Amino acid sequence: MARTSLKPIEIPEGISLENKDKCLVFSGKLGEMSLNIHEDVDIKQEVNSISFFPNKKTKESLAITGTMRALASNMIQGVGFGFEKKLEINGVGYRATLEGNSINLNLGFSHPIKHDLPEGVSADLPTNTEIILKSMDKQLVGQVAAEIRDYRPPEPYKGKGVKYSDERIIRKESKKA
Repeated sequence: MARTSLKPIEIPEGISLENKDKCLVFSGKLGEMSLNIHEDVDIKQEVNSISFFPNKKTKESLAITGTMRALASNMIQGVGFGFEKKLEINGVGYRATLEGNSINLNLGFSHPIKHDLPEGVSADLPTNTEIILKSMDKQLVGQVAAEIRDYRPPEPYKGKGVKYSDERIIRKESKKA
């Protein structure tokens, strides 16, 4: 079994880390995020790295150690570089426009859909069929992308709908007479 949770995380230059009584605070050029550490996990902080260790010999303790390590790694990347999700809109007349802090989507319904972006997520529309969501919180940007995709998921016959840019839609053949 792999023990990735026991490998130390390197802290890049420009990112600072404070350990405040089982609460890690990461600061970088994009902002600040904090992570409360589970009581089954011990932390060992060095000059430019941080390690996580289970303080019990149970399977659950090792699992939560891996979770804490992954969350900390995502926060380090988030405050330093950020995360982005790209969505593509396929279909005749399907398009998106950006108005302030909300995205207006025309997806073939009788009405346009207005999706308000939460605080901490920004959107970019290079064309009216591409949406790029950016945030320092990996979970939040993924959740917003999933909500937008949920309005009109891609269908397998014509491929119309909202899809992730790296998503592959398996196409089906239509009925033949």
